[in-house]
Amino acid sequence: MEGSIKGQVRHGSAMTTHAVRAAIQRSQASLATLSRELGINQETV
Repeated sequence: MEGSIKGQVRHGSAMTTHAVRAAIQRSQASLATLSRELGINQETV
């Protein structure tokens, strides 16, 4: 998951890519786990 997500370019002030948002929606992981794995703030998740 991480390789395909990190390769995308974010627009301006965007915090996530389309791939990151899709991964969050599909995931059963906790917010803490997702934020740690994706390198983003828990509030962003």
